[in-house]
Amino acid sequence: MSSASTRKKVVIITGAGRGIGAAAAMLAGARGYAVCVNYLSNHDAAQHVVAAIRNNGGEAIAVQADVSQEEGVQALFATVDRELGKVTALVNNVGVLERQMRLDQMDAERLTRIFRNNVVSYFLCSREAVKRMSTIYGGCGGVIVNVSSTAAKLGSPGEYIDYAASKGAIDSMTVGLAKELAQEGVRVNGVRPGSVYTEIHASGGEPGRVDRVKANIPMRRGGQPEELANAILWLLSEEASYVTGAILDVSGGL
Repeated sequence: MSSASTRKKVVIITGAGRGIGAAAAMLAGARGYAVCVNYLSNHDAAQHVVAAIRNNGGEAIAVQADVSQEEGVQALFATVDRELGKVTALVNNVGVLERQMRLDQMDAERLTRIFRNNVVSYFLCSREAVKRMSTIYGGCGGVIVNVSSTAAKLGSPGEYIDYAASKGAIDSMTVGLAKELAQEGVRVNGVRPGSVYTEIHASGGEPGRVDRVKANIPMRRGGQPEELANAILWLLSEEASYVTGAILDVSGGL
């Protein structure tokens, strides 16, 4: 049996207290990962995810950290080093959007918030993961999965082109980082969710957005967080061992 199959699997999932992150955390726990459920402010939601994993026989901790800030990211990874062991998988999932509006209504503060949360956090978390996974740092390899959005392709005109642009940046980062790390034992891939039933739409001022737009989706329905979790866990798994630099659309055909 190879060392890769026997070493402890440790995954950090950012923004894992709800939605896609929570579903991925619970599935990872069921598949043998020790799971770090990262959250920003909703302690109860994160603890609920941890309890669900533990009640199913898994290992999990909740760690509060603002991953848009360098010190928060460093503290998060240090906690995981200490409590779970060296990370072998990272799911960059944290993301925010703000109230729907046109570009000519947006101010610099909003743009800074969007890009710091949706882009800077992915770079900072990936940097810390690389320092633990890459063979040039003495690591044993690992996997990074970035959660993007079909907004990166569609642009989200009249709603939140800033969010769409931030996800476009993540797609570029995914391709570039995959090539950067391809010879260092680290795979990097992305998933692009379509319209999924999560709480994020309320942040944009339209909690029922998925039901409004589902007629435009080829499959004529919104997605469920568990459907994204299945895609994420496949990319993390050895079944995807020759997959890097790929971005998988999980969008009902969009």
